[in-house]
Amino acid sequence: MSEIIFTRTDPLGEFAIRPLDLDTDAELLHGWVTHPKAVFWMMQGASLDHVVREYRKIIEHPHHDAFIGLYNGTPAFLMERYDPAEVELVGLYEPEEGDVGMHFLVAPADKPIHGFTLAVITTVMEMLFADPKVRRVVVEPDVRNTAVHRLNAAVGFEVARTIQKPEKTALLSFCTREQFLAATRRTTE
Repeated sequence: MSEIIFTRTDPLGEFAIRPLDLDTDAELLHGWVTHPKAVFWMMQGASLDHVVREYRKIIEHPHHDAFIGLYNGTPAFLMERYDPAEVELVGLYEPEEGDVGMHFLVAPADKPIHGFTLAVITTVMEMLFADPKVRRVVVEPDVRNTAVHRLNAAVGFEVARTIQKPEKTALLSFCTREQFLAATRRTTE
């Protein structure tokens, strides 16, 4: 198991993030990314070997990382962090110094918890902004993923424009540290 690299206390409970460990997380990860609720992850029908190969590429890439998020000590979400100047958005926008890209996926739950996904994206954003070099988070969700558009807006993202990626039509969106703090009603100390 990997070491915890970020923790956050939320009214819903304790959230933590650790690097993805394919030796222990492969089957769990496979179940999450192939679940019908993960349709926008575009891995429906993927074999365990395929998922492991794809995430090994991410883990080994110098500009892309994958993490498992924990809720009260139990794996509950997946997070990816990437350099949009090198991965995902190359040639699709003009990157700025301090940009970081991210994806997140909440694991399917037997008993959904009201506000859980908002707590997850807030945790992800706090982890990203914990790095003082990060000035802006960049996302590119599928235009059809209206649920994530609402969540993104709730934490301060603003849509810049629609872009065409090889695998999808996406909403290129940005959130600065200041937008995140304002949206989540936090103040700097």
